[in-house]
Amino acid sequence: MRSFVMAAIGGTLAGAVLTTQVAGPLLAQEQSEARTVYEQLDLFGDIFERIRAQYVEEVDETDLIEAAINGMLTSLDPHSSYLSPKDADDMRVQTRGQFGGLGIEVTQENGFVKVVSPIDDTPADEAGIEAGDFITHVDGESVLGLNLDEAVELMRGPVGSEIIITVVREGLDEAFDVSITRDTIKLTAVRARTEGDAVVLRITTFNDQTFPNLQEGLKNSVEELGGIENVSGIVLDLRNNPGGLLTQAIRVSDAFLDAGEIVSTRGRDIQDSERYNATEGDLAEGKPLVVLINGGSASASEIVAGALQDHRRAIVVGTKSFGKGSVQTVMPLRGDGAMRLTTARYYTPSGRSIQALGVSPDIIVEQPPRTEELDDQTEDDAHTRSEADLRGSLGNDSISDDEMRQLEEDEARAKAAADLRKRDYQLAYAIDVLNGLAALSTRAD
Repeated sequence: MRSFVMAAIGGTLAGAVLTTQVAGPLLAQEQSEARTVYEQLDLFGDIFERIRAQYVEEVDETDLIEAAINGMLTSLDPHSSYLSPKDADDMRVQTRGQFGGLGIEVTQENGFVKVVSPIDDTPADEAGIEAGDFITHVDGESVLGLNLDEAVELMRGPVGSEIIITVVREGLDEAFDVSITRDTIKLTAVRARTEGDAVVLRITTFNDQTFPNLQEGLKNSVEELGGIENVSGIVLDLRNNPGGLLTQAIRVSDAFLDAGEIVSTRGRDIQDSERYNATEGDLAEGKPLVVLINGGSASASEIVAGALQDHRRAIVVGTKSFGKGSVQTVMPLRGDGAMRLTTARYYTPSGRSIQALGVSPDIIVEQPPRTEELDDQTEDDAHTRSEADLRGSLGNDSISDDEMRQLEEDEARAKAAADLRKRDYQLAYAIDVLNGLAALSTRAD
């Protein structure tokens, strides 16, 4: 017993000596780092005072400080920024689904403004702006050297006013100007319609109305087709959807999953990690699901596509998504402003990060560019002469009236599919996949 006590005391003494020897240099290092930080802050104060006193023109001190704060945040990554009281209020309005502007979601790349995606039925969309376009000038003024908020501010203006933006597009040799008239942007989060026996849910953004709109749109479409038993499947169209609220992406994913992880977020500290799981209940009742994505599908869109893909609940069709796999937290600041700070990365159920990689489709389908020849093609051009067109040809005496009606319905469906393929090749392909999955499911039953 005595030896045990001695060993314990010896261990304590040795630990005390070791702590003294190590703690000294560590404490000195921390104090040195603290001095360096305070010296840098003193340097900032000196520069601020010199600008205020000696700059060639009088400066607004508030603007100077806001610019310094924003510079600090934007140096971190393209999605962290300072929001002035006006910008913070604009952001709150946007998440509610209505705001003024051109109707484009943008980011910054190589000093230029890059279009993540145009928003459906907005001035930018109608003017032909495409995902991946670079905006180099606004009303003749270069955006090179401006931060993203400054460039966006240039594009803002009164509703009804005209703006000319200069666009560089991949595949074109020269930049071109696009004239756009600013308007109030009213976001319809989800548009539902039927294509044949399929339900198409076009999700344009993830705001407060997304899940309620999706739930109502799906319900109405199913009723239109006479019940879920008559539905071949569902297409979730997430093309050119720039994202939005994480909570809504989780609810949309959960709508089609019965169990399992939807997404996890991991910050710098392990205790900041979050995991979100699906709850029981599938709005589609197990019907086949296809998700459509492209290079304009970002953030919340990628969460939905990644979750449904990882759980093998959906076939993902289209082209690779944008690759924004980070989470921003908006933190209110004094004076009604706010700070948007990247606080975590998100991961799909399989543990993969989409940051800078995007979601790769299960089936890659490019959207072919529209051509005048295709647009001008008429029914007569596409019609091929057959036996029935010949003068005096024999009729078919072996088909009943019911069979003839069925043939006419099948022909009408085929014609509608051909028309859709001409208008939207990717969506037509997605519906073809749905029909194939539905046919396999019927045979299995």
